[in-house]
Amino acid sequence: MDKKLYISIICFILCLTGSVQALEFKGTVVPDEVVLEGSAQPVKLNGVGMRTKFFFDIYVGALYLKTPAATIADVLSQESPKRVLMHFVYDEVPVEKLVAGWNEGFEENQNDEQLVALADRIRTFNQMFVSVHAGDEILLDYLPDQGTRVSIKGEVKGVIAGKDFNDALLRIWLGDEPADEALKEAMLNADN
Repeated sequence: MDKKLYISIICFILCLTGSVQALEFKGTVVPDEVVLEGSAQPVKLNGVGMRTKFFFDIYVGALYLKTPAATIADVLSQESPKRVLMHFVYDEVPVEKLVAGWNEGFEENQNDEQLVALADRIRTFNQMFVSVHAGDEILLDYLPDQGTRVSIKGEVKGVIAGKDFNDALLRIWLGDEPADEALKEAMLNADN
């Protein structure tokens, strides 16, 4: 095939798919916008960063919102769909470490009364998890009329009811005691 013809075909295909935008973050392709299953409203990439622990890259974390937000208050005030994407780059994260991380994040960003109210739902949430490996994704989608839908490796594991649960979950990344301060700033797009 002639090189000019090949380039023309590629350009034509790119023009047809021009509405599907993405960016690459440290080797991981992250869409600029997604439509959550069960929602007609697209959510847009608010910010993306890397979760690190002890100098190791663990996962690429991305926050999707209907309206851009630069503070936790702005994020939590939105009654629209939201997504947190976790794309793992570390070889393996055992289920025990995932659950321990969730529990630590919930405990550090909720008061005792909130933890009591969320206890059963946190337990149900923790039971959904399995060990993950490099290339695996966890999607945490908030759909206002359903709750937080948990998908791991492309499989829906369940839905946890309540905006209060989703708010508590988002505080793990965006609260006063985030899992990773640099990731919090990146997800809130604090540099822009």
